[in-house]
Amino acid sequence: MLLVKSLHIIFMVTWMAGLFYLPRLFVYHAQADDRISLDRFKIMERKVFWGIATPGAVLTIFFGLWLWLGWFQGAGLWLHAKLCLVAVLVGYHVWCGKLLLDFRHERNTHGHVWYRWFNEFPVLVLAAIVLLVVFKPQ
Repeated sequence: MLLVKSLHIIFMVTWMAGLFYLPRLFVYHAQADDRISLDRFKIMERKVFWGIATPGAVLTIFFGLWLWLGWFQGAGLWLHAKLCLVAVLVGYHVWCGKLLLDFRHERNTHGHVWYRWFNEFPVLVLAAIVLLVVFKPQ
């Protein structure tokens, strides 16, 4: 079970790296005004979303479910709270995918300041998840 837990943590870090970096790219993309930069950001965003964040999310959830099925009997309310926060991160991930499509089709309606605030959200969720896992409040 320690290998599964390790893989869960490794892919969670991968997923979070993607969720931290992608909105930062959105900040810079929203500020760009030349065609070369706009096209470059579209490529970078696609690679981060599909090459880092999405595989990280899928594998995090896969190994998390594996852990959950092996442990569920002894888990308390902290696990339910964590699972709710993971669902929030999945929603954030899907929202990032929608924003990616908006940028790809040049339909972005948000400014760089909005994306700066949007970029902070997964940090708060990650902090809450880590605190729940470490302290395991009942």
